[in-house]
This record gives sequence, C-alpha cells and structure tokens, in this order.
Amino acid sequence: MWTNKDSQPSPPASPALNPSGSPAHTTGYLGPGLRIKGDISGNEDLRLDSKLEGTISLGGFRLTVGPNSHVDGEITAREVVIAGEVTGNIKARDRLEIKKGSSVSGDLSTARIIIEEGAYFSGAVEIDRSNTQIGTDLDTLLGKGK
Repeated sequence: MWTNKDSQPSPPASPALNPSGSPAHTTGYLGPGLRIKGDISGNEDLRLDSKLEGTISLGGFRLTVGPNSHVDGEITAREVVIAGEVTGNIKARDRLEIKKGSSVSGDLSTARIIIEEGAYFSGAVEIDRSNTQIGTDLDTLLGKGK
C-alpha cells in the first residue's frame, strides 16, 4: 500500500442535477411485501406499492400509489398519482391523477385533476385554484410551526 503525501482530500461530491439544472431529490419506496399501520410523513417523493392504514403527509412532494397498493386513510401532497386503491380523502395542491384500473373512494381537493377512462371514483371533487402552499417543511405540515 502506498500513500501520496502531496495529494489533497477530494471535495465532497456535488448533488446530482436533473435536466433543468436544479438538484435532483430522492424518491422513497415502500415495496409490496410491507403492511403498514400508522402515519407516513416526510420531505421527499414517495412511491408506495404496499398496504397502508393511516395518513400520508408529504406536503410539497409527490406521492405515487402503485397498482398493487391499497391505502386506507387521508393523503396530503403536492402531486398525487393513483394506480391502486385509495379509501380516504385526498388533498393534492397542484395535481391529482387517477389511472385506468384504479379505485378511489373519498373527497378530492386539487387545482388540476385527471381521471382516466376505466378508473373508479366515488366522492366529491373540489377544484381549489387558490394555490395555497401546503409547505414542504415537516413542522409546518404537521401544524407545529404555529
């Protein structure tokens, strides 16, 4: 083993950039082998392919509910894409998409909505164009910032 006394420590790796030039953020993943009872909150995008009884609060981030997942609880996020089953109210600040073959039972509040042909939906829809910030800060999202 040899060392080079003249070498400088390497600088920390810079964050990966997405095509727009801004730092890319990670997406959390909960797989099909999981059954969760409790609440999920966080400050990153999430793909859910499991069964969940509880609320999901992602504030300024995106939630994708996969085709084999089932959520029994409320959802709050910036953007929500449903390809599985959801029983509960959904608040998606920017956009909500319900894919073909999915099922949603609950009231929806969003600025933009897409319900594909072949999707099942039961509930009320409120188109909220106020663009109220839900907040990406977890303390604000959970009401602790007051």
